[in-house]
Amino acid sequence: MSVIGNHVAEETKSDYRKANMNEEQDGTRQTAEQWAAFQQIWGETFSKLMQLGFTFTPESAPPEFMRRMRGGIFEALGKSWEHFLRSPQFMEGMKQHMDNAIAFRKMSSDFFSKVRHETQSTSRDDIDAVMLAVRHMETRILDRVERLAAKIENLNPQANGASPKRKPAVAPKPKRKVATAKKSTRRKT
Repeated sequence: MSVIGNHVAEETKSDYRKANMNEEQDGTRQTAEQWAAFQQIWGETFSKLMQLGFTFTPESAPPEFMRRMRGGIFEALGKSWEHFLRSPQFMEGMKQHMDNAIAFRKMSSDFFSKVRHETQSTSRDDIDAVMLAVRHMETRILDRVERLAAKIENLNPQANGASPKRKPAVAPKPKRKVATAKKSTRRKT
């Protein structure tokens, strides 16, 4: 490689490093802004708590003062947390966290499946496929057993003590009486 080629490669690497540093600084700046917003919310909360804590009259009894203080604390905390939890920064952070968790779960699942296949072990997908096939086979067998049981009940109603559920296809024919002719003892003349 020539001297000019090496110089261009070094400049490209340097530009890449600067871009990465800028991205890291942007991420740090965004985190600092989020932290500042969080501190502001807590600062407002505690200032409201202090204001509520010392707004009582000498005539009010201490239990009443404590109830008002507790109510003020809960109200201030509720408002500050609602404000914080509904803030766009918090929502965006939660969205990013959930997206990253889902991506990590998928990536780890794919990785372990690949490892199992490479070591010629069974993967979770293989086990799920076998279980699904077994469930289908079980359903088909149970259906056939139920149909066979119904046929057996229809074929042998006396064994179960019940009447047949369907009429036989052909009714049995009644036996005919065979007329026997008596030979007469008379002779024809």
